Amino acid sequence: MDIRMANAATNRETAERTILAAPKSDLYVLPEMWTTGFVTRPQEIAETDGLSLEWMTRMAQRLNAAICGSIATEENGRYYNRLYFVTPDGTAPYCYDKRHLFTYSGEHLSYTAGDKRVIVLWRGVRFLLQVCYDLRFPCFARNDNDYDAIIYVASWPESRIRVWHTLLCARAIENQCYVLGVNRIGRDDLCTYNGGTEAYDAYGRCIGLCCDGHSETVTVNIDTEALYAFRQKFPVLNDRDNFILR
Repeated sequence: MDIRMANAATNRETAERTILAAPKSDLYVLPEMWTTGFVTRPQEIAETDGLSLEWMTRMAQRLNAAICGSIATEENGRYYNRLYFVTPDGTAPYCYDKRHLFTYSGEHLSYTAGDKRVIVLWRGVRFLLQVCYDLRFPCFARNDNDYDAIIYVASWPESRIRVWHTLLCARAIENQCYVLGVNRIGRDDLCTYNGGTEAYDAYGRCIGLCCDGHSETVTVNIDTEALYAFRQKFPVLNDRDNFILR
């Protein structure tokens, strides 16, 4: 989706229209900071009223599906690039605070980094939650045989899109998992974004792609039986290095 800078109401309308036009799914994933665009100075636009989170909850219940996406969030005087995973059952949402803040743009100057990995079990699939720059740090995402798929939501610029494609594929291969990478389109004051939303299976095969710079959705299926059979036949994860950053 294209994102209107600092216009949460318009971006919620865009997201709703896009989701309702997409095939029925169990999970819908939105880009990084989908309500505002990527902002490094959140003091005036970070969510404090919870309206976007309330919208995610309503949509999850309406569709009987999970909704996932990151929002610039203020909590107790601190700012977080927080990835929400909202389910339709009315329970509190799962939250992952971006660990690797993008120092190149100054994100670390205003936001507080997270310190925990978050894995969500949803309809038989275990999802590891990650945000944009996290993609460059494989140790933090190393599969400890505790997840089946990684979700990366991003505002990844066109100028570095080849890196995005390469690293998404690498994370899928090295962790024997599915990888779902959701990136925005459009422009802001600093960058142009051409999408590149895509999904990979554990073999590193691209199983879904939209990258032409237009608003578009891509729908993929996750086959856990096939994934577990592959892991059993070719047990790479059993030989992994025994260190995981927490």
